[in-house]
Amino acid sequence: MSFQPVVLGGGVSGWRFLQRTLDKQAEAFAKSAPMVRDETHFREKIIAVKSVDDLVGDRRLMTVLLGAFGLSGDINNRFFIRKVLEEGVDLPGALANRLADKRYFAMAEAIGFSGGVAPTSRAPDFADKIITAYRAQSFEAAVGAQNPDMRFALALKRDLTSLAAKPGSDNAKWYTLMGTPPLRKVFDTAFGLPSSFAALDLDRQLSVYQERAQSMFGDSKLSQFADPEKIEELTTRFLVRAQLTAVQTDTSPAAFALQMLQNMPRVQRPLPR
Repeated sequence: MSFQPVVLGGGVSGWRFLQRTLDKQAEAFAKSAPMVRDETHFREKIIAVKSVDDLVGDRRLMTVLLGAFGLSGDINNRFFIRKVLEEGVDLPGALANRLADKRYFAMAEAIGFSGGVAPTSRAPDFADKIITAYRAQSFEAAVGAQNPDMRFALALKRDLTSLAAKPGSDNAKWYTLMGTPPLRKVFDTAFGLPSSFAALDLDRQLSVYQERAQSMFGDSKLSQFADPEKIEELTTRFLVRAQLTAVQTDTSPAAFALQMLQNMPRVQRPLPR
């Protein structure tokens, strides 16, 4: 049986507890039997992969590979994943280059099937890199099963730090963020943006993100989030807004009763004589 992470509630208090216990919990999770079996299989079999069919035909290999990029939900979309991997990333028209979700590009680039070039899965450190990412993503998914907001917060530190530190224009980084669903979820929530915001023209979205970043953090650049203190501030804003939204949209009987009690007029009791 896999180790189940302990998550004590949501919001900032829940996040602080998770941070205090993160290293020990992640270590215990990585040592659980299912994780060890998946990782052992990946290490043993990935070196023999010579074609996309070899890879896609092995469900356990695909479990680790897709899991490493947060794409576990595509485990049964074999035709789609095969096409993403076969076309690679070298040609502008390749599927991975055309998809809005940049995680597919990252996976196709990492595995390296393109134009007959040997896949990078044969590189000595390939398995280590994929397994490290798989451990992190799997642990975050287990945390997310108990509290989705905590999963987003965990992924934020890793993914945003990496994106902010990448070379290239700041606008390009913002566009990459827009195409990375977990990061976008955090920013949209922290910035108080509605779900309809994603339907706007990309250039308009960019302007809004930059305006909100300037207003809240004093800087419109995404590269500012290379600073751990800025990421922690963003995380806090995200968790507070997410918890507030959850309370406002809670339609459970308990929440309804509480709302009724809060809205009841106060009874003016006569002063004792």
